[in-house]
Amino acid sequence: MPLRDLRRNHRYDLRLPFELLRSGSRSPVQSGQTCNLSSSGVLFTAPADVEIGQPIEFVITLPTGSEGTAVRLRCVGKVVRLDKTRKDPSVAATLERFEFVRGAAR
Repeated sequence: MPLRDLRRNHRYDLRLPFELLRSGSRSPVQSGQTCNLSSSGVLFTAPADVEIGQPIEFVITLPTGSEGTAVRLRCVGKVVRLDKTRKDPSVAATLERFEFVRGAAR
């Protein structure tokens, strides 16, 4: 019998630039990219030094709009799963709160 996907929200396979931030800082600690994204969570690849249950802050850069300005999402969430066995380690985190930040990508 096939396994059912029990996720609450549909995940979109999106490869977007991702920056992990130190809490309260604007400078990225690690960079990577998203694997998939939903309205309640994100899976990303980055050599992140995080633990399950740890709160994290991150920025996702969305594709540049017609105005040529980058739109970035500054997000707060919590680490829910780690997979350090793969070549590109992956981290799953909730997306609990976010704000749009306009301006050039760093």
